[in-house]
Amino acid sequence: MPVRRNGYQRGDQPTVTSNRGVIPSPSPVGDDDAPRSRLARFLRILGPGLITGAADDDPSGIGTYSQIGAQFGYGLSWTIVLSFPLMVAIQEVAAQIGRVTGAGIARNLRRHYPRPLLQGVVALLLIANIVNLGADLSAMGAALALMVGGQGPIYTLLFGIVCIVLEVGLSYRRYAAILKWTTISLFTYVAVVAVARVPWPHALRSLVIPEIQFNAAYATALVAVLGTTISPYLFFWQASQEIEEEHRHHAKPLCLTPTTAGPELKRIRVDTLTGMAFSNLIALAIIFATAATLGASGIHDIATSSQAAEALRPIAGQFAFAMFALGIIGTGLLAVPVLAGSAAYAVTEMAGMAGSLDAKPLSARLFYGTIAATTLAGASLSQIGIDPTRALYWAAVVNGVLAGPLMVVMMLIVGNPRAMGRLALTRAKTFWGWAATIVMIAASLLFLAFVATGRS
Repeated sequence: MPVRRNGYQRGDQPTVTSNRGVIPSPSPVGDDDAPRSRLARFLRILGPGLITGAADDDPSGIGTYSQIGAQFGYGLSWTIVLSFPLMVAIQEVAAQIGRVTGAGIARNLRRHYPRPLLQGVVALLLIANIVNLGADLSAMGAALALMVGGQGPIYTLLFGIVCIVLEVGLSYRRYAAILKWTTISLFTYVAVVAVARVPWPHALRSLVIPEIQFNAAYATALVAVLGTTISPYLFFWQASQEIEEEHRHHAKPLCLTPTTAGPELKRIRVDTLTGMAFSNLIALAIIFATAATLGASGIHDIATSSQAAEALRPIAGQFAFAMFALGIIGTGLLAVPVLAGSAAYAVTEMAGMAGSLDAKPLSARLFYGTIAATTLAGASLSQIGIDPTRALYWAAVVNGVLAGPLMVVMMLIVGNPRAMGRLALTRAKTFWGWAATIVMIAASLLFLAFVATGRS
């Protein structure tokens, strides 16, 4: 009997049905194009993991990596290598929660854990996401003002409106395709590295031989890297995007069809590995570029990503400045919808309501209303006198406090047979998931200790 996968019978030409039309999938590639066929299949399976990894390098993340490169040179590059397996482990946990249970993290919290825990988690997520949105949109507005002149706050508000229109106005299939193509903007930082005259033997050695300093600034920077790479909004987004993909293919949650889980879990692993590897390579490119230019020239204090772009101009030239600034805008267009979308998924799941990027706006008012409200709230921070860059410091505190406990809950969910059925995590994945959780809790406690003592 023919094997079915994702609801389609082998040999059929599947279609994708949404409330905005029926879109036929591409026809299979012939045997004469086997290499191209393999590449096409690989590119097709990239989605939630790739977008999540790319969104991790948002403008505020770029600012963090720029500061690390400017202040410590290549001395903290090894933290990117350390964070990679931890990112892969916890993002794969998030993806499997969505795909196996057919419900997002907030909905699983609602089903299996006390309501006050759910409400507290979502409230902290909203606060952190709004501040992150403010920082990212402000960085985009400032970058555009640097390039063409004009008023940064006005550009900030316009970018927020553009992101809302894209999320509300496009079907999920088209919107996901736009997000996937937007990840190309991150290659601008590879171009910056190419002209930055990086001392490669030193830079590559720093990846495996830590240059540790025993001081508060170094310890805080270490926590900042982990807090930037492992963020709660990424957990909510990837879990929810797996559910969107499930609906797009008219498939059932894997807990109901465990015999079909093998290919899907393999797809999730390849997608997540690719996305997190891409994210970390871009983070390294930013650290290397700023270490070779700003740090080497004695500029050690960078507060924002746009400030890093401006500082690059007299040192690395107009090309490097333009590429860095364009990258800020491109990554912001990718990250802002992820931040607002993750908040919308969490709020609607907490309320026990349905929400989807493929739903019509009038049938998902709470979902799209949350997207619009959080984006406009973030864009308005600078308008009402709140400095989003300074507020981002406190968002990092909230993310640090939220990430560790949330990762504990996620690990409990994937080990819970009531939620996962027969598809609980393997021992190896369980080990790495708990390892990531322990490291993040330790990092957040260290960060909070520095906050409590007033040291930086």
